[in-house]
Amino acid sequence: MNKEILKEWSTDILVDIIAGIFMGIGTYCFAAAFKFPMVGFTGIALILYQLFGLPVGIGTIILNIPFAVISYREIGKKFLLKSVKSILITSIMVDVVAKVFPVYNGDYMLAAICTGIISAVGYALIFMRDSSTGGSDFIMVLIHHSLPHFSLGKIALVIDSAIIVLGVVLVSGNINSLIYGLIIAYLVAVVLDKAMDGLSAGKLIMIICDKPKDMSREIATLIDRGSTYLKAVGSYTDEEKDVVMCACRVKEVHAIRQAAKKLDPSSFVIILDSNEVAGEGFRHL
Repeated sequence: MNKEILKEWSTDILVDIIAGIFMGIGTYCFAAAFKFPMVGFTGIALILYQLFGLPVGIGTIILNIPFAVISYREIGKKFLLKSVKSILITSIMVDVVAKVFPVYNGDYMLAAICTGIISAVGYALIFMRDSSTGGSDFIMVLIHHSLPHFSLGKIALVIDSAIIVLGVVLVSGNINSLIYGLIIAYLVAVVLDKAMDGLSAGKLIMIICDKPKDMSREIATLIDRGSTYLKAVGSYTDEEKDVVMCACRVKEVHAIRQAAKKLDPSSFVIILDSNEVAGEGFRHL
């Protein structure tokens, strides 16, 4: 095993441990204490814990075994091995947390918010390492393979909704838990999206102007970013125009707009959302 592979696996294991702690806090210190339903195999394992006392980590491992075997061909050897590693480590850490951290006994809404956000941070750490916590991820892949016309988002929604309803029916039996469970599921989805895309999100600015070189130099001076020249033709005037295109961070947009206004008041500025910007000056590819 060379140094790069050893470093990668060491980092993966460290991240799995940290992620497991976050997931354990969200599961035991908040969700289990308030009998909140959760999504995924963690949600099913939580039901088993509340009904039979089976530790959530052990329950998660047991539930994942058959689906990991069945979905081997669909998800590939490398992803499966990384997922199995993450499942084992996070499951162990989840049960360790149950014996170390205190249980929260405060407000229900605060508990639901903490459950969603803290659990999502744990999941995001795993996904950022190109791994998975298994569970419903494996099921989604299998269903999508059999029914490709269904999107992964719709499949996930059906699976998660079914697990939340199951948790409410078998454990808490009241409508409040259902509402809190939906709030948790929403928070997990939002925080995951923000963590996976938002941290590397940016803006793409396109400036149609008469002084492209002056504009690009001003941008480089103000925010130290390069630009790209494009050629465009106006449909109304049929005149050829220069376009300065620049990828930047959200906080840099105002400076570029002011530069465009100063250099060429008649310029046309288009600002687009960019879900992810990777490369020099941004996140590594």
